[in-house]
Amino acid sequence: MVLLEFEQEIGDLHEQLEKAKEIGEQSHVDVSTTIKELEDKIAEAKKKIYANLTSWQRVQVSRHPERPYTLSYIDAITDGDFIELHGDRNVKDDKAMVGGFGSIDGQTVMFIGQQKGINTKMRQYRNFGMANPEGYRKALRLMRLAEKFNKPIVTLIDTPGAYPGLEAEERGQGEAIARNIYEMFNVKVPILCIIIGEGASGGAIGIGVGDRILMLENTWYSVISPESCSSILWRSWDYKQQAAEALKLTPNDMLNNGLIDGIIKEPLGGAHTDHETTFQIVKKEIKKQLSELSGVGVEERLEKRIEKFTAMGEYAE
Repeated sequence: MVLLEFEQEIGDLHEQLEKAKEIGEQSHVDVSTTIKELEDKIAEAKKKIYANLTSWQRVQVSRHPERPYTLSYIDAITDGDFIELHGDRNVKDDKAMVGGFGSIDGQTVMFIGQQKGINTKMRQYRNFGMANPEGYRKALRLMRLAEKFNKPIVTLIDTPGAYPGLEAEERGQGEAIARNIYEMFNVKVPILCIIIGEGASGGAIGIGVGDRILMLENTWYSVISPESCSSILWRSWDYKQQAAEALKLTPNDMLNNGLIDGIIKEPLGGAHTDHETTFQIVKKEIKKQLSELSGVGVEERLEKRIEKFTAMGEYAE
């Protein structure tokens, strides 16, 4: 179990719980009452801590190494028939961007999302979830394929940003993301976008234009990461906590500003503490949203999608 710095109280209680269990096993003494008390204290500590997370702490939870990633969601949510599709038919297959068809209780869905990797080797293989231009072009190809077969699209967003390397810029990173944003406004099938971890900058919005935008409870969505914002404004990463507060990047902030449509509750203590429950919650929400969107006509749905994004922000003519 990996504990974040603000979870120290939870860690201490877990240690006491393990010791109590060990004593019970070795001495054959009934410690059930002690165990129950400690479990209640752990639950209460989690409730207290997670009810008062700062913006920076929520960013930390979104990056927890034990948090489930895109392919874990897809494997758990689908009926065991997910078929991953590869390549942008131009440069290569970007491993940071995954996608393919899978069914949810018999309904076929096109899933697209960033994949970070579950260990150091896989993170390098997946480029830490930072897609190159070919990743966004692959995503667009799969969206058009879903449109061809009249299947809804679900995007799972979890990226620290699009890959900023020289080769990415040479192959048209900015154009690829801009093209996706433009094209997604006109895709005729329902599009549901869910931020499951980090939603940073153009890397997120490149697959983030949809009819409904949802965020899991302990995620963030912003034009820039707190660290990068701090380095620009203060010339140092030391002010990342202040930057996180100023960016208004939490789900509640985003909902209050009208930038997303809803928040998906996570199990107590975060998605990383209970994968299965998280998967079931997300699956239920996907089914609900797709059912509602399927009842709306194509022209009306496209019009509402455009209106949603053009209404964002404040400006004067």
